[in-house]
Amino acid sequence: MCSLPPNSSANGPKARTLACIPVLSSGILSTRAAVTYTMAVALSCEGLWKIYEMGDEKVQAVRGIDLEIISGEMVAIMGPSGCGKTTLLNILSGIDDPSAGQVMVAGKPLFGISDDERTDLRGKEMGFIFQKFHLLDVMNARENVEIPLLLLGLNPDEARTKSMLALEKVGLGDRSEHRPAELSGGQQQRVSIARAIVHNPSVILCDEPTGNLDSGTSEQVMDLLSDLNDAGSTLVIVTHDTEIAKRCSRVIKIFDGRITVEEE
Repeated sequence: MCSLPPNSSANGPKARTLACIPVLSSGILSTRAAVTYTMAVALSCEGLWKIYEMGDEKVQAVRGIDLEIISGEMVAIMGPSGCGKTTLLNILSGIDDPSAGQVMVAGKPLFGISDDERTDLRGKEMGFIFQKFHLLDVMNARENVEIPLLLLGLNPDEARTKSMLALEKVGLGDRSEHRPAELSGGQQQRVSIARAIVHNPSVILCDEPTGNLDSGTSEQVMDLLSDLNDAGSTLVIVTHDTEIAKRCSRVIKIFDGRITVEEE
């Protein structure tokens, strides 16, 4: 017997294998050979350290973290302020360099490669959802969602078609021509979610995605993220909110730069 994350892939350059014992309909364990499943690893890190030098003092923000995120998981990273969770997310996303260790995205190294290679890898394999929506005020919703596609070299017509499909998926197909100032906070976050999923990334990294929203709107945004996860998207969410954590398949708790607890 075994459990698999929803929509787990059996392929990929890096994967975890799981041996499962077949069970007959009667509930009796079968004597047949175990079936082996292969689960793709969307994001992983090994021996990750981040040390900041502040004068004569060295601050260890991340201390030797090993982590695997399986395709199809929705994982929460939690911890008190200053525990290192945002630093960890910044390294996992390639925004910040580690002092030691490596991050693998869809089986490819994120560090030890050129800046252009890293930018290309992040653009293809990662989506980002921020607490502050980071939408361009001079662009409408569709144009904001098109940005990742245009950076990947898609032609404008294809980018427009894909961006409209993404906006329809988040319920904003009728708001595509509205600029951020003409949208509510919840609608702006939905635009940022559409921007994060439009290129079908291997993993979506979320930094307090409901931090700037009221409780009702937060619930709607989390319903949307849960729906995306049910459809196969892989999400890593940094949050202080225990209600968000309850929706996740796994909760990782950080304290003083180390993983202290993992809860399924």
